Amino acid sequence: MRRTLGPERFDLRSESEPAAQMTVPMKTRILILNGFLGSGKTTLFRNLLTQATRKAIPVCAIVNDMSELDIDGALISNTPSIDQDSRLFESIHACVLSSTQGLKKLDEALNRLLAAEQPELIIIETSGSAHPMPLVQYFEQHDRTRLIGVLAFVDSLMLAQDFDFGETLIPKLQQNLAQGRRDMINLLVEQILFSSHVMLTKADRIGDGQIETIAQHLHAINPYAPAYSIHFGNLPLESVFEFEDYDYFRVAQLVEELTPALAAEGDDERPFNLATRVIKDDRPFHPQRLWDACHQYLDQRIYRSKGFFWMASRDKHSLLWNQAAGGISLGLVGTWRASVVEDEDPGITPQEVAILKERLAKAPGRFGDRHCNLTVIGDEDQVDSFTDALRGCFLSEEEIERYRSGETFDDPWPQNIVKLRN
Repeated sequence: MRRTLGPERFDLRSESEPAAQMTVPMKTRILILNGFLGSGKTTLFRNLLTQATRKAIPVCAIVNDMSELDIDGALISNTPSIDQDSRLFESIHACVLSSTQGLKKLDEALNRLLAAEQPELIIIETSGSAHPMPLVQYFEQHDRTRLIGVLAFVDSLMLAQDFDFGETLIPKLQQNLAQGRRDMINLLVEQILFSSHVMLTKADRIGDGQIETIAQHLHAINPYAPAYSIHFGNLPLESVFEFEDYDYFRVAQLVEELTPALAAEGDDERPFNLATRVIKDDRPFHPQRLWDACHQYLDQRIYRSKGFFWMASRDKHSLLWNQAAGGISLGLVGTWRASVVEDEDPGITPQEVAILKERLAKAPGRFGDRHCNLTVIGDEDQVDSFTDALRGCFLSEEEIERYRSGETFDDPWPQNIVKLRN
């Protein structure tokens, strides 16, 4: 019998799928959100945590961001249930969760969560470059938890643009195998192979009927994992509690085959020729130059860039930069404190304005609390050119003087920006 998990489901499991294993109710459920960079893991993560808050279900969260800025951790910690109780949340950043260092930090984080709370579920979001196999092996041996799902998030738009709706994914993997090469294609396929469920995101951005084509191609990779099309992280939390225990037996041969390859890669915190760059600056971006740089320098070798920033044309609000593959979205995070005190009618008392001014006087930047913190992740041969292009988009000292004198700057970016909801 099929269960409805979301708005649209493509059940691709083979009729020969193994029967459900016996569960151990006393163990804490673990759900792993795994998948390629920018595939929508954080969006669904926040949605699940919000549902848990509304329904008073004890859920804990662990987020892994290999960047030192920990952008995903900042977004998750801003979710109401986490913001109200820090004991429910652990952030592991500046490393890949599937590495030796990452697994050690994971073990410490789990021990802290389980000592402080008795959650019904712990949700773990991995970084996009995390390989699922070490995590599967870790939880197979963990005696206080039971793994109920490894969700592989797949960006439908990226698959459509870069792999002809999934048709060329296997041929490109076969080419890698023939040449003895391991890159992001291997990682993407292996994330699907180890998954218990495949989550197809951004289906609204590809042609009608194409999501079924993608689902069929992924079925050829993993016939045991049902594929779901989810929109904006819309997944009922109740359906997660219906998941069966992860089937370790099904991936046993896969583990045996991949162990030498993963061992040969060593304990690399930047696997698959990935490189990470960090941009920190107090200056605003010139909106037109930023637009031009993205159109000129952003290509498929820049897998992910994300962070918080501001533009000279929009200095009131803190914006979220969110780029995956060839798509960029801007989100409205909040209002800068500096813009509040600069407002003629700030909407707060004079005493509160005085407190804000006192805090802003201690801020390190020239523009109060306004700042830009971005992480760029991409192919080692391409990441510097895009990062340098972004750095060239900050206002020059001459432009800063004109900005402070009230000059406006051309802004080609969409005027309607989505406000992030908790």
